[in-house]
Amino acid sequence: MAPTTIRSWDRRYGLGPTAHTDGRHRRWTAVDVARLERMCALTASGLPPAEAARLALDEAGPDTSPLTGSPAPPPRPAARRRSRAGTGLRLGDARQECRGLARAALRLDATSLDELLTAAIEEHGLIAAWTEVIMPTLQAVGRKWESSGERYVEVEHFLSWHVSGALRRHAPSVAADRPGATTLLACVPAENHTLPLEVLAAALAERGLPVRMFGGALPVASLVAAVRRTGPAVVGLWAQSRTTASRPLAQHVAAIEWGVRGARRKPLVLTLGPGWAGQTAPGLPHPPGLAEAVTAVESVALR
Repeated sequence: MAPTTIRSWDRRYGLGPTAHTDGRHRRWTAVDVARLERMCALTASGLPPAEAARLALDEAGPDTSPLTGSPAPPPRPAARRRSRAGTGLRLGDARQECRGLARAALRLDATSLDELLTAAIEEHGLIAAWTEVIMPTLQAVGRKWESSGERYVEVEHFLSWHVSGALRRHAPSVAADRPGATTLLACVPAENHTLPLEVLAAALAERGLPVRMFGGALPVASLVAAVRRTGPAVVGLWAQSRTTASRPLAQHVAAIEWGVRGARRKPLVLTLGPGWAGQTAPGLPHPPGLAEAVTAVESVALR
């Protein structure tokens, strides 16, 4: 198991060693190890980590510490969930968590990867976890792939899939529609990099804002039809490369109107992603990051 996974389970669920001595080393008893093995077996069977931890702790029963001869203290309660959205992590913390994610991805270790992703989002908040931990790890894996020929493609796909799953687990249910408050998210035609839009969708859902997510390579006619049918306050168009970004398309969507005569409305179109660099125009904001995109949507949808 990755040390970061063990530390995360100890901090969140109280699955660490029951005996503590002076110094930096921790003493694991046979009962502690058996409890950890039970946790691994339960999560491998598909049980959510929190439920698996509860069962592993319940099944362990009372223990006597071999170092002190006295009953071991009860497991420490899981750390209270904290949200540090919008705040920065210490550089050392971020680097350590990136290395942990990268190692789990390279080993194709699904259990550890899910645990680390969930812990990062819950500990730091979605925006900080994405900006300072998850995205740098994805970029590092991508660079390794580019510099190694066709090697490590499976690692990048594996990591992206698990990031997508972690986002869906974290995001609450889809918020109820509110007239004039919906955000429509889609990749431009020929663009299939959907993960950044999934992060934005999760961040907006976390704030109770209704979202319509259409994913990759939405044809122009379908995009226009979706805008007319939903009447969104904001349309976010993602382009990863300049070859897929189209300023005429963004301007066309920004000009679509709906509503009764005399009170017609148009959407705010956000040009999202590096592909729009140098191709934006007045009235087409280009937020540089996730936090800025969320702020731009909130400024319109919460009016």
